[in-house]
Amino acid sequence: MNRKLVKCVVFFAALGVIVALPASTVAQESKEVTLAHITQHADRYGEIAQRIWELAELGYMEEQSAQLLESTLAEAGFEVETGVAGMPTAFVASYGTGSPVVGILAEYDALPGMSQARVPERQPEPGMESAHGCGHHLFGAGSVAAAIAVKEWMETTGLPGTVRLYGTPAEEGGAGKVFMVRAGLFEDVDAVLHWHPGDRNGTGVYSTLAIMSAKFRFHGVSAHAAAAPDRARSALDGVEAMNDMVNMMREHVPQETRIHYVITSGGEAPNVTPDFAEVYYYVRNPDPENVRSIFARVVKAAEGAALGTGTTMDYEIDAGAFALLPNEALSRAMYANMEVVGGVQYNDEERAFAEAIQSSYSQSAPPLETASQIGPFLVLPGAMPASTDVGDVSWVVPTAGISAATWVPGTASHTWQAVAAGGTSIGNKGMLVAAKTIAMTAVDVLTDRELVAAARAEYEERIGPDFVYEPLQGDIPPPLDYRRNP
Repeated sequence: MNRKLVKCVVFFAALGVIVALPASTVAQESKEVTLAHITQHADRYGEIAQRIWELAELGYMEEQSAQLLESTLAEAGFEVETGVAGMPTAFVASYGTGSPVVGILAEYDALPGMSQARVPERQPEPGMESAHGCGHHLFGAGSVAAAIAVKEWMETTGLPGTVRLYGTPAEEGGAGKVFMVRAGLFEDVDAVLHWHPGDRNGTGVYSTLAIMSAKFRFHGVSAHAAAAPDRARSALDGVEAMNDMVNMMREHVPQETRIHYVITSGGEAPNVTPDFAEVYYYVRNPDPENVRSIFARVVKAAEGAALGTGTTMDYEIDAGAFALLPNEALSRAMYANMEVVGGVQYNDEERAFAEAIQSSYSQSAPPLETASQIGPFLVLPGAMPASTDVGDVSWVVPTAGISAATWVPGTASHTWQAVAAGGTSIGNKGMLVAAKTIAMTAVDVLTDRELVAAARAEYEERIGPDFVYEPLQGDIPPPLDYRRNP
């Protein structure tokens, strides 16, 4: 930052009249400082991201990943509170005092069953059972980079306000953010910023699908499947009967509904009637009230399946999340900053890697140049076919996010191609685009009171005067063992 401006800012801050300074001038100079910090320390943040890629820890089991981010923030001068909201791998790192308060979200959980090496062909990595198929290693490291860049600028200028990094575990089905919202950790925040890895750069105004998930457990009687089948009551029969009824129900739910399941336990040997079986369900719809009612019908199907197969059934809700509530004011501010930052430029080695990745697709892919471009600002009337626990955050505080090209154009999330690219410099470069955009937008929140007011006014209009937040998952404790085998 210009030294003369720094002295001026600090002087007026000491007098308590910082608002007298031109906000646009402060913001412009400040953004240059945050960009310079991230560029200067790009290699360090890339190393952090790739270390988390290697750890590939599942939801609520991200001990080393969380500790790495916590220690990085503590070393940078943040006050770090660990184990918040009853989750050992959740944390909040804060710097500064007073308002405005800008929150930045960070994720770091991996997905099961997605082993892949850093190569552009399908090649599982020996000893790796989980992997970052959704790029949360980049999400966590990039958000930390943005928070530290903003902190360094705040420390230099002495401007009032608070930057707060939320370490949020178990986004993939564990709904860690919901427990943080329920604990009141966002009550004093003026705006929340987030991002997500993707195959292109952009943002807009759109929503997502609300979701509830649960594990249904059937209990029967075991016996020899050939010698004494009459003595047995198959728990697996209960699971299969439930699945049959739910599949018939698909014809009679709103068309935007999505229902998925996997049988997580179905017995050990064909000649032993299983006395225990478990099926894991997701129910999604844009409207959280539809999710509640459809889920209740799924429970009825499970009860009927148990009755018909002579088994017993219990179920455990382990997560629920609202649809994302958009905020156009904040999103347009993020978009403007992303246009300044620009997209991802591939070198020759990265281009060859990307071309090899695209050759594995079963359908045509966008041009590689898509990664270097910023897409148009999207205004979508419907919901994106995905769910996120960021949704609950957005219903209690104005929230906006972006997508950055950490994957090769045309790559879908939760694929080996996403894992592979996320483990290379391609992923790191996309992460830096996001980090810079978030840092610049955080500066806007901290220096532009009109933006904060506009975001708040839009938020209040969208939720309506009678809205009372009630989490879809109710008052359950965090399901810390949801990724462990039954």
